[in-house]
Amino acid sequence: MNEQLIYLDNAATSYPKPDSVYAAMDQYSRDCGAPVGRGAYRKSVELQSEIDLCRKLAAEVLGAARPEEVSFTFNGTDSLNTIIHGVLKPGDHVITSDVEHNSVLRPLQTLKQRWGLEVTHVPANEQSVVDPSAFKEALRENTRLIVLNHASNVTGSIQPINEVGEIARKAGVLFLVDAAQSVGHIPLNVSDQPIDFLACPGHKGLLGPLGTGLVYIRADLADQVESLRQGGTGTSSEEETQPLTQPDKYEAGNHNTPGLVGLKAALEYLKQRGIDDLRQHEQQLTGLLLEGFRALPGFELPGPLQPEERVGVVSLVNQSVEPQVLASILDENFGIQIRAGLHCAPRIHRSIHSQEWGGTIRFSPGPFTTVSQIETSLSAMQELAVSFSV
Repeated sequence: MNEQLIYLDNAATSYPKPDSVYAAMDQYSRDCGAPVGRGAYRKSVELQSEIDLCRKLAAEVLGAARPEEVSFTFNGTDSLNTIIHGVLKPGDHVITSDVEHNSVLRPLQTLKQRWGLEVTHVPANEQSVVDPSAFKEALRENTRLIVLNHASNVTGSIQPINEVGEIARKAGVLFLVDAAQSVGHIPLNVSDQPIDFLACPGHKGLLGPLGTGLVYIRADLADQVESLRQGGTGTSSEEETQPLTQPDKYEAGNHNTPGLVGLKAALEYLKQRGIDDLRQHEQQLTGLLLEGFRALPGFELPGPLQPEERVGVVSLVNQSVEPQVLASILDENFGIQIRAGLHCAPRIHRSIHSQEWGGTIRFSPGPFTTVSQIETSLSAMQELAVSFSV
C-alpha cells in the first residue's frame, strides 16, 4: 500500500488485503492453475481440499450448521440474485426497505416489470433504521419473502434483523439478509438467528479478493430455491439436469479459483485476528470520525451518532459543493481516497434528503486504517470546511 495515500473506501472493497491473500493467489497462479473439482491428478485433488477448507471457514464465520449450506458466488450481487430469482414466482409479494442497495432494488424491479411482482418498501426513521412493526403491518397472504439490509452502505446504520426475522418466521415468510456491510464486521450466527438466507461478498469485510461471494441457504429450504444458472459441476456428469444437492445446485461452471484461494487465506486471517477485535478497532475509528464530523461547519451527518449503532461507514452531506468535487479535492490535495455520490442506494438518499445535493461523501475505514490516518482526514475536512465557508 502506498503510505502517502489514505484509503477510506472499504465499504466498496477492503484494501489493503492481508499479505497472505496476495501470497496465496500468486502461489496458486504460478504453481497450480488447476480448476476445482475437475481432475484426479494430485494438484487438482490438493486444490479441492483447499476449497473445501475455504467453505468450512466461511461456514464458521456465518455460523452455518454445515459447510454445504454455503455456496460460492462471484460477488454479493450474485448472491442476492441467486435467492431473489430463485425463490420468487408470479403472484408473490415481497417486503423490503428504503435502506436497500440496488443489488436488491433492481432484481425486484426487474421481476415487477417482467411479471408483476408486488413490492412494499418500508421507510426508515431519522437515524436510517427501520421499524420492525412496519414489516408486520405490511404482511399479506401472498407475502413470500422479506429482504433487509443488515447495515447501510450509506449511513452505516445497523438494522434490527433479529426482530424482523422473528416476524417473518412467525408468519411463515422467508427472510433474506443482505450482509454486504456486516459480515466480517459484526459477529453473526445464522443457525441461532432467524435467518433463512444470507448474501454477502467475499471482498469487503471478509478481506478476500474481488470476484468472490457467499450465499447461505438453510439446508431444509434448498428445494425452494431454484438454481440461477445450470452447467458443469464436476459431479453427476452423466445427468443432463442440474444436481439438486448443495452446494453443487448453485455452483455451475468453473469457480473463480484464484479468488477462492485468496478468500481462504483471508478467512484464516479473520479467524486468527478475531471479528471482535476488528469490531473494536472499527468502532474506535468510527467514533473518531463521528466526533470530528459533528462539529464540522456546513456539513450534515446522517445516521446514528453512536459508533456501536453502525458499522464503519460515515457519510457527510454538503448543500453547496457536489460530493464528487469534494472527493476529488481530498484525493488530489490530501491523498485521501473516499467514495462520493449515491452509492447505488437511491432510496435512502431520498430518506436523508441528500439526493438533490448529489448524494454524500463517504468515509469507510478498514482493519488496516490507523488512528493517524483518521486524524489526517479530519484535519483535511476541517480545512475544506473553513475554505468553503469563507
